[in-house]
Formats: sequence, C-alpha cells, structure tokens
Amino acid sequence: MPTRRTRLPRAFYRRETTLVARDLLNKVLAMPDGRAGRIVEVEAYLAGIDPAAHTYRGKTPRNATMFGEPGHLYVYFTYGMHWCANAVAWEKTPGAGVLIRALEPIAGLPEMHDARGGVSERLLCSGPARLTQALGIAGALDGADLVKGDGPRIVDDGMHPPLHPIATPRVGIRVGTEHLWRFVVPGNVHVSPARVKAVQV
Repeated sequence: MPTRRTRLPRAFYRRETTLVARDLLNKVLAMPDGRAGRIVEVEAYLAGIDPAAHTYRGKTPRNATMFGEPGHLYVYFTYGMHWCANAVAWEKTPGAGVLIRALEPIAGLPEMHDARGGVSERLLCSGPARLTQALGIAGALDGADLVKGDGPRIVDDGMHPPLHPIATPRVGIRVGTEHLWRFVVPGNVHVSPARVKAVQV
C-alpha cells in the first residue's frame, strides 16, 4: 500500500521561522512529475534582524516573494549560475523563509540522474543548487504556492522531524554567523558537505 502523503497547510508556515525550519526536516518536497526528496538540511533566514537574509535591506523585485503569504516558494539565482529554493515562513514580520539545502532522493531518481549528469545518488541533492537542478526548479517557479495548486508541494508522509537535530551556523555567509540556524538530520549521508561547528539541540 502506498504511503499516504498529507500536504502541509498554510498554518504550518505561518509560525516562527526557526521552528518551521526544524519541523521541515524529514518532510518531503515533491514535484508534479513525480520527483521527490526528503528534506534533510535547511537554513532559516529571518526578517529585520538577520543581516544574512536577502530581505535585510527591505523589499525589492528580486525578493518580493519573501514578503508575501507564507507557504510559497521563493526561488532566486545565485553566483550567476545556480538556483536556490526557499519556503516562505513567518509569523509576524514578513520577509523570512527557510532555504532547503539538501534532500534524500526518494522518487524519480532516473530523472534526477538525467538532470544532474549521472552523478552518484549521494550527490544528487546534497546542496541547494544540486537539489534544484535535480528537481527541475528554476526561476519560473518563484512564487509557486506550496499549499494548493498542481505545482511543487511539501508533504508529510508520517516521518517525524528528528527529536535532536544538529544545529550549526549557516553555510557560505560572512554575517550572522553567531546564529545556529542551519538544521540537519543527524547521520544522514545526503547532507551537504560543510565545515562548521555543530551542536545537537
């Protein structure tokens, strides 16, 4: 019998951003064509107080999705070559979200391998740019509603978030490094490689 998957409701995303980030671990990011991966690594980016957030200096055409309704997908281009995907998540202050940094592939692996050029399964989605390439996420999906419609979605298939996730500083930033807002499923081999100090929370 296939596993029942329940799409996360709007209320899930309309909470404090770091709580949403932790609770996204072990949820499933699924695409309309059947490709899907279990979320094993995320980073929270807050509004107003977080100099590492794209929204720190206010709303722009590029980051406008982050100021919109929680539960949408914010997709942005970085380093002139990569797409990254975020779930918009905030309770009181717009402009916050959760970067999805790594997935454990669970469905549509042949299509992922085709998209990624035949890399090993471990490297298919072990990084924010790798997973968007593997799943076919690009700029046209910026603003997609994760809660309704026939686009990308995040679903719960019954696997709970880890009771004690690993928390570290976020990767590749120079400001806001004091915040342990990168959360990881302990021991998962699909987590992206990162040399940062980790603690179990």
